Amino acid sequence: MNWKMFLLILLALVAGLGLLAGIALRTPQAPAHQVFINGSVLTMDANNPVVEALSVRGERIQNVGTTEEIMAQVDDDTVVMDLRGRTLMPGFIDAHSHFPGSGLAVIAADLNSPPIGDKLAMADVLDALRQQAAKTEPGKWVSGFGYDDTALAEQRHPTREELDGVSTDHPVVAMHISGHMLVANSAALAAVGITADTPDPEGGVIGRLPGSREPNGLLEETARMEVMRKMQDMGLVDTYRLIKAAATDYAAKGVTTAQSGGVTPELALGLSWFSRLGIIPQRLVVFPFATEWEEALQGGEYNPADYNSDKLVMAAVKLVADGSIQGYTGYLSEPYYTPFNGDAAYRGYPAIPREKLFAEVLALHTAGYQLAIHGNGDAAIEDILDAFEAAQKVHPVEDPRMILIHAQMARKDQIERMKALGVTPSFFTAHTWYWGDRHRDIFLGPERAANISPSQWALDAGLHFSSHLDTPVTPMLPLQAVWSQVYRTTTSGDVLGPDQRISVMDALRAVTIDAAWQVFQEDNRGSLNPGKHADFIILSGSLLDDPLAMRNLKVERTVIGGATVYQAQ
Repeated sequence: MNWKMFLLILLALVAGLGLLAGIALRTPQAPAHQVFINGSVLTMDANNPVVEALSVRGERIQNVGTTEEIMAQVDDDTVVMDLRGRTLMPGFIDAHSHFPGSGLAVIAADLNSPPIGDKLAMADVLDALRQQAAKTEPGKWVSGFGYDDTALAEQRHPTREELDGVSTDHPVVAMHISGHMLVANSAALAAVGITADTPDPEGGVIGRLPGSREPNGLLEETARMEVMRKMQDMGLVDTYRLIKAAATDYAAKGVTTAQSGGVTPELALGLSWFSRLGIIPQRLVVFPFATEWEEALQGGEYNPADYNSDKLVMAAVKLVADGSIQGYTGYLSEPYYTPFNGDAAYRGYPAIPREKLFAEVLALHTAGYQLAIHGNGDAAIEDILDAFEAAQKVHPVEDPRMILIHAQMARKDQIERMKALGVTPSFFTAHTWYWGDRHRDIFLGPERAANISPSQWALDAGLHFSSHLDTPVTPMLPLQAVWSQVYRTTTSGDVLGPDQRISVMDALRAVTIDAAWQVFQEDNRGSLNPGKHADFIILSGSLLDDPLAMRNLKVERTVIGGATVYQAQ
């Protein structure tokens, strides 16, 4: 759909029907003064002090201290909450996800295998897609997300022929768990013009039938982009359902700042207005995707102020330098542990050729943009660091905070280079839980797998870093991200790289204040300092008394700007 036209229509409806007033009346409001006492208040300030109580005036934190100190500020109109020993801490800051992707379940089939979903074999995947097709109008796109070829009994991707068997009345797409590839049926391929004559695009691969150039339906990396654009072209009702479901999910998980990490101009505009209308209660940090904004970025037409508001910030420009390890598209310096398609020399490939990456990084860095670059494999990370170092030599920036997203295979020497260059990694440490056994046994081997997402190396180097979940790749479960950095335990019970485990407080900083710092927002969120946004959560128990059980804790209340946006029933 035409998003600009959609927004004009939406605004007309708002004006004509008084929807704005209705939304405003339903938007939670902050009490004039509220205090929280008798708790374990984790401030996440510079020295990680733990106090007893917190005072909030309107939308801002007034101060923290002992229960006695805070109670001295109470008057007849103050709302007082007794925490009864429970934990109060800053709201989780989503360092990297794809909001509103967690809402996909309301418009697409869930194809995930354990430990996320329940699909064990190809028949389960295809049946879920058939059910989705049965409730979809003929001609409309049918999609499913999260299938994992190495977790299915058949150990393979679906085929174009199998998806044709799901439906010939719909374009049908199954999206891989990595988010870096998909399988399309014949109708979907036809809709984007992919045929036997279509060459592989730069940075991508079109899967072919054996001994033929006929597409088998599998589209890797840049080859999938046009299909993705078609799938995202949805109507107003589905767009609202998607965004509302994601906002509700994030609120229930304690996320007070959400990230949309790599958006089109249309999605940025939509998120901006849904935020202004109060449909999204979270603060949003939005990364424009360089390939989708190329013309505006190069022509000087991009103006973040067109989208920014009191709750939305247009932040770093995102580039993608390689793919995913579990999809065999991450770009490694040494071959994959289990040869890919029998090729013992296969190392993956870059999504952007090295020379082009240098040029793009230089242009964006010189134009003054903060950069966020996806890099999983150590060969991709090397290219990224080389490109950024070259750009810094031409146009030095004292505090660039270039974000290296995932940094999964970062070597120790690369971590040390990051410190010298002003690069900050955002680790996807929850991989140790979701794919750790397969990283060890299939993709990387024991030695390399032990050092994925090397948080302790980063601490040793004095690096600020964050931790993320890449939702919808994995569910939005911030305490899982913390738990994984502390324990690095796989689903089989193995500890993947004990030397890279870090403390609870360091792991909590990676989803609060250090995640805020990474996007230049540390002055207004991420810790419970006076004057900052009153964005915090209350948990059902202590994170410090029994860290091993932290994943079982529930978010009982989520507060954004002093207003309660979620309360457990």
